Order: sequence, then structure tokens, then C-alpha cells
Amino acid sequence: MTAPASPNLTLVVPLEAAGERLDRLLASSFPEVSRARFQTLIANGAVSVGGRTIVEARQRVKPGVEVTVAMPAPRVAAPAGEAMDLDILHEDSDLIVIDKPAGLVVHPAAGNWTGTLVNALIAHCGDALSGIGGVRRPGIVHRLDKDTSGILVVAKNDATLKGLQAQFAAHGRDGLLHRAYLALVWGRPERPSRVIDAPIGRHPHHRTKMAVRPHDGRAAVTCYRVIESYPKDSERPVASLVRCELETGRTHQIRVHMAHIGHPLMGDAAYGTGFKTAASRLDQRARAALEALNRQALHAAELGFRHPATGEDLKFRSPLPADLERLAKVLRKLTFT
Repeated sequence: MTAPASPNLTLVVPLEAAGERLDRLLASSFPEVSRARFQTLIANGAVSVGGRTIVEARQRVKPGVEVTVAMPAPRVAAPAGEAMDLDILHEDSDLIVIDKPAGLVVHPAAGNWTGTLVNALIAHCGDALSGIGGVRRPGIVHRLDKDTSGILVVAKNDATLKGLQAQFAAHGRDGLLHRAYLALVWGRPERPSRVIDAPIGRHPHHRTKMAVRPHDGRAAVTCYRVIESYPKDSERPVASLVRCELETGRTHQIRVHMAHIGHPLMGDAAYGTGFKTAASRLDQRARAALEALNRQALHAAELGFRHPATGEDLKFRSPLPADLERLAKVLRKLTFT
């Protein structure tokens, strides 16, 4: 079963966009569709510039030229509903806000076709979920890594989805969106607070990882503030609790940026390797808590946005989950100096 064909997306390249990459222009002009989706459409021959089909996403555009995207008909979401307990912070007819536990995959993908948040949402919301996000992402506005816990908002209809996607695309520059994360990192950053402005792109040798790429990465900005260090009075703390706010939304952004400045997240198997010396300074209880964590120590603690339907400013907070609070508690009790 398929839905009716979607109308084409059309725009005339403005003067200020002269020389812009085609995929970037489309993503900024139509924030309800991801840049990755546009890249796929371009590669499949669904995009024309000045009446000529373009198959290279990097194609530069000229002002005054008409760009047309032949959008395929949205497919009906394939995943089946699966009943599971959800920690619901807020729900109304337009959206639902979830406190996601670590270990829960957001949407189905290879190796995780069942048991995901999408499966749970289909069971909970039924036909109320929006389908514009794609066949396996009904209503999903943003995502958290499987092993990152914290707050997620999911749209129940297309209008709400588009409104929320626009806010996330602006990354708070319009004053509507607020996101903050809590992370336990190795050591203590030299500066108590800092803006990390370092472009991020795909790792040149490990395709499942990201890396700081100064010359060809996408703009990425993270603001952190040290909340406390462990032990508190040590001149050389073994770990710290930091609060991070995002001005962009790159894959693995906090994990990559904190590793880039020499303070990767505790428990981060991808970006936190090479810290065996620091781990050896932990006492037995702290080592046990870290081993039990079995994930990166990252939690999406705050989310604020403007409700697209009501105009109400909504704010949600989630305390450190039990596993991170347990680790922080034993770290506070370390006594070496």
C-alpha cells in the first residue's frame, strides 16, 4: 500500500545562494526533509536544475535558476507496533515527549528491526503518528544514540513535525529550541567553560565514526560548563561532570568534541579508548560502577521548544538516570589527591 503521490518541491535560487551546493540549498530551503534524503533523491535522478537532471549533490547552483525535486509518494510505515513501557513526560494530540532509557534504539535499522522506540510508539499512538519522516521513522523529529539516555519529542501529525523540524534546524538561533546534556568525562577540562567550535565529518578511516575535520567537516559548535570534578579537591581530578549545550546537531557531536579536547566521555568505547591509565586511578567501587555502565556517560537532560500548534513554550528536564547517578556517587567518594 502506498500513499498518493507527493507534490514536487520547487524553488528559484536566490542571489545570496549563488555557488551553494545543491544538497545544502535544498536542505536549508525545505527543513522538513533531511539533507541525507536530498542526497539520495539527487543520486536517483529526482532533482532537476534549470530543466536538467542533476545527479551530483555537490553541484553548485546559479542564482535565478529553478530547482525542482520530484518527491516520491510517502510509504506507509512498515514496522509493527510492540507494546512496551514508556516514560512519558508529556502527551497531547499533536506530540509526545519521552524520557528514553539507555539501550533503546530509536528507529528500526539493520540489526534492529524490532524492539525500537518506533515500534513502541506505533503501539502506543496507533494511526496518530506522522509518516512524513520516512517509512521507518514515523514522527521522529530528532534522535539519540542507542546508548544515550534522555528526552525526545515525537510528532503525531505532519504540521507538528514540520514545525518542530524547523526549530531543530535553527538549533536555537531563533530562541525557540533549547537542548542541554549531562556527561561524565575523563579528567577535568583546563577551562571551566568553553565554546568548542570544530567542524565534524566522517572519520577518514573508520566509516562508523565521526571526527573533527577542520578543512572539510560541517560546522559544529558545543558549549560546555564543568559542574563538578572528582575528587572535588584534587589538583588532578580523574573525572568531571559537565553540562553541554549544542548550537549545531552533528552525529556524535558531544562525544567527538569532548574527545577532541582530551576529555572523552567515560564508558565511550568508540571515542574514549586510551584512558586505561585514568581508569587505573579509580578504586574498586568506581571501576565496578564504570564496568556496569556499559555505555557512554551521556544523558539528554533538558529539552525546550515552542509547541507548533498552541504556541506554548514547553520545557522538560530529566535527572541523571540511575546508572550515571551511581557512577557519579562513587566518584564523589574518591579520596586520593
